[in-house]
Amino acid sequence: MEIRACCKINLGLRVLRRRADGFHDIETVMVPVRGLYDDLSVRSLDFLSTTPPPYPAPAAVAANSALEVTGDALDCPPEMNICMRALRLLQQEFGIGEALIRLRKRVPTGAGLGGGSADAAAVLISVNEEFAMELSDAELEELGARLGSDVPFFVRALGRGSGKAEGSLKKNSGAQLCTGRGEAMEPVDVDLGGLWLAIAKPSVSVSTAEAYAGVTPSEEGPSLSEILARPVQEWREGLVNDFETSVFARHQEIGRLKEALYRAGAVYASMSGSGSAVYGLYETRPELVAAELGGNHIFLHVEQINN
Repeated sequence: MEIRACCKINLGLRVLRRRADGFHDIETVMVPVRGLYDDLSVRSLDFLSTTPPPYPAPAAVAANSALEVTGDALDCPPEMNICMRALRLLQQEFGIGEALIRLRKRVPTGAGLGGGSADAAAVLISVNEEFAMELSDAELEELGARLGSDVPFFVRALGRGSGKAEGSLKKNSGAQLCTGRGEAMEPVDVDLGGLWLAIAKPSVSVSTAEAYAGVTPSEEGPSLSEILARPVQEWREGLVNDFETSVFARHQEIGRLKEALYRAGAVYASMSGSGSAVYGLYETRPELVAAELGGNHIFLHVEQINN
């Protein structure tokens, strides 16, 4: 099974309080970005031990689970990658056989776009299909939460037509109000139809641990639902990402990218998640965005948000 594991942006991100388990309670709206994705497929290797030669498999493939990566390089050994951890979790819990994961990496890492979490969710969905496990969506989301706080969101998002080539950010297309560690979700209507989206990433990356180390939790202020009910042109003053203050202080180039997106005409711009990617929403195609960013970015993605 092959899946387009799309990334996400965060519309606002509030860090409310530190929990007794060491995590933080947050409030954020995650929205899938259908046009920016990794390609991932899972293939069972069980036939290697049950079918005599000749069998339809590359000669170089052994009967052991593996992760093959093309495109952008991973930042860790394959066995430590979240894709392999997702496969190992299913093998340990349900005793399924060996599998080959093929990943073409496009979504930048260390960006706050959830690329790794999306890949893990794609593995859970693909393995469930490939091995005819018949796990429910709720069961896959619960397994995803054991791998990472964002993974359940992507299980839900990728289950809504992730294999389609068309489509982007659409009203009712998967936007979720995420609370708790981020794993508690409820659908939310966010109408971004007709706008343009630009995502830029500088050379620096920001770890989740670094971002949380610099944030001061606070429960003050209006809820995200209240702010998002206003026109997007009014979000600039009220819709905030709590990580920005400390991250911008340590990595001024990220703050400069946000300013550049506004200079290019964004009606709203923000860092996504814990960074380092920033995004801007535009009423017309952002023709000047690349020029405003100059040479301060290593990645730029632009797409129109469909109705």
